Amino acid sequence: MDEIIEQPRHYCALGAQQSVLAIKGAIPILHSGPGCGIKLFDGLSVDSGYQGVGYSGGSSVPCTNTTEREVVFGGEQRLKQVIDGTLKVLKGDLFVVLTGCTSDIIGDDVGQVVSEYKDKGIPIVYAETAGFKGSNFKGHELVIEAIINQFVGEKPVKKEMGLVNVWSVLPYQDTFWCGNLSEVKKLLEGIGLKVNILFGTESGGVSEWETIPQAQFNLVLSPWVGLNTAKLLEKKYGTPYLHYPILPIGAKETSKFLRTVGDFAKLDKEKAEAFINEEEERFYYYIDRSIDFFIEFRYSVADRFSNITDSFYALGISKFLTNELGIVPGEQYITDDTPEQYRKSIEHEFEHLSNSTSAKVIFEVDGGKIHQRLRKYEYGNHTPLILGSSWDRDIVSELNGFGINISLPVKHRLVLNRTYVGYNGGLTLTEDIYSNILETYK
Repeated sequence: MDEIIEQPRHYCALGAQQSVLAIKGAIPILHSGPGCGIKLFDGLSVDSGYQGVGYSGGSSVPCTNTTEREVVFGGEQRLKQVIDGTLKVLKGDLFVVLTGCTSDIIGDDVGQVVSEYKDKGIPIVYAETAGFKGSNFKGHELVIEAIINQFVGEKPVKKEMGLVNVWSVLPYQDTFWCGNLSEVKKLLEGIGLKVNILFGTESGGVSEWETIPQAQFNLVLSPWVGLNTAKLLEKKYGTPYLHYPILPIGAKETSKFLRTVGDFAKLDKEKAEAFINEEEERFYYYIDRSIDFFIEFRYSVADRFSNITDSFYALGISKFLTNELGIVPGEQYITDDTPEQYRKSIEHEFEHLSNSTSAKVIFEVDGGKIHQRLRKYEYGNHTPLILGSSWDRDIVSELNGFGINISLPVKHRLVLNRTYVGYNGGLTLTEDIYSNILETYK
């Protein structure tokens, strides 16, 4: 009997359409059944902070809408019709054909169809992203691999010192992806790097992807997503990579992150330290100015926290809340279906949140099971802070705790360019946490 998962917090591999939409000038073309694209868009955009449609998102995504006819007779001709129509109607710098379950099951030769257009000089690639192949985390990496192998290709390049490709948070799966990537770019430029951020408004779009082989190194800024990409680029172009598993939030972790990157890239230490010192001074000015509030606040405050989110945020937020705000961690729930081979390293990081603090990690995709554990967890006289999704509002109320909606689905916030990364992100997260606490008092 198949297991039913309650409140899953990620989507199928075809959700990679959102990764394509996050690249300026790139247009997804779906070879899938009717309804797949718009449901994924609703989940990864509308239910993730109402992020909107964009140029070719939502109901504008071209799709073959395969039916029983294509199952019986094959869908390759239908795919050609949709590609032809897309080229007439939508202007793009790169077209990415994504396959759904139907086309992968019946075995349509999508590669052959796409090659016919490539032979005509059309910038087009394909990725087999049937839903049964995994989550949208897997689909994201499949799309990146397809673009690198089929579009960027085997180009002789000269390395550009100081240029870095950044592989980090998942567009749209991370509600705050656009602001987060913008802040990462700003931080890295502050210490003297030139940055291929690749997704979002701060990216140069498809033309930036063409410069990937020129980078001095690749930066994987996540616990595990992006490592396969970095290894592919190391093998293909001989580009080394730095893996920094903790999303830097607040002054301590951000400064440590920037120094680690600076040492790896052999940057001018004096310039990097000047930028770090300036940012730290500004960060602690605001913290110091509010110290009376943190010390003398007379009402109940959160003194135990639990994350119900993906490994990006669970680790980064835990480091920040423990080391900068002095909130003690309870159990931490990671919901991104982290592959087994990466779980030990994540657990190790949680075992060493600080010199004296550790936290237990539960890898669980089922929201119902997480809520059951929370009901049994012994908070004692401590008031819990739950950093999770809109689905967790009821359990927060049941536990008489405080909650902040940071992970998908995010149905109670509008998100434009908000960020939780870096020095600015640490201040923003602090504001959001304590604003939510203050909102409970009348």
